[in-house]
Amino acid sequence: MSHITLWWIALALALVVTGVVAVLLWQVIATARDIRDGAAVIWARGQQVANNTIHIALLYRTLEAVHAIRDRATGILGHAGAIRDHAETCPGCPECILAGGKDAS
Repeated sequence: MSHITLWWIALALALVVTGVVAVLLWQVIATARDIRDGAAVIWARGQQVANNTIHIALLYRTLEAVHAIRDRATGILGHAGAIRDHAETCPGCPECILAGGKDAS
């Protein structure tokens, strides 16, 4: 074989290898784009989840406020019951309460 023939064979092999490398590189780029697009979707969904769950901490505060209101309402109910019990047994009510409890039992 002559040098020119070997040169043409080497050139043809280089073109084939370059073509194969180009195809493989194109596949890598396409896969990277798919990964980027998937990551963007995951990021967007994650932000939506974060926006939907940000209020959970406020629900704990609301629960604490509800418990405080319940405790105070229970106290008020107890005092109202005591007033009712007193009023049922005291012949001078409501005057005794208004007078400062002088006749209160």
